[in-house]
Amino acid sequence: MPKSITLPVTRLGGSVTVSRPPAPKLVTADSPAFDVMTDLTYIHAAVITPSSSLDSANAYMVQRSVRLLLVLNADRTLAGIITAADVLGEKPLRFVQERRVHHDELLVSDIMTPLAQVDAILLQDLQHAKVKHVIAILCESGRQHTLVIEPGKGGTSGVRGILSISQIERQLGAKIQHTGAARSFAEIEARIAPN
Repeated sequence: MPKSITLPVTRLGGSVTVSRPPAPKLVTADSPAFDVMTDLTYIHAAVITPSSSLDSANAYMVQRSVRLLLVLNADRTLAGIITAADVLGEKPLRFVQERRVHHDELLVSDIMTPLAQVDAILLQDLQHAKVKHVIAILCESGRQHTLVIEPGKGGTSGVRGILSISQIERQLGAKIQHTGAARSFAEIEARIAPN
């Protein structure tokens, strides 16, 4: 007959704190770019399927506190991405008007950016880059995010990480004016405004 295991129970009193994960590492424009990458080997990616409703994509972004979802096919390969700007912007309204459908009928596949239009940076190219290089790329593209791709076996690639303006802003402790291409790193640094 197995022994029963008991654990002692303690009644709480006095001052009790709650553990929190560490705050994101503070960075500067000259910090290594890896310091601002969301590394998907440590954090689960927020994913959704192309056949999910647009409303469920929005709810999931809110639930996960993210502004980008990776859209995965049934075989778990990347179909594209969908962002909060896609969901809450003009794309859904245009689609509703052009296709004459109701908003609640919209699917992720209707609004997402397909794989062939998704920008990415190779992991090996990020190794010697600084945060200011990432800011320059995001400003130049006019996008809030870019993916970091790692070559895999047999000619495949995998998404290793995500670079995000909002993550960089949190870690810099400053807002970034990210409209239009910057012509120099001095211009990039001038776009970083303290919070």
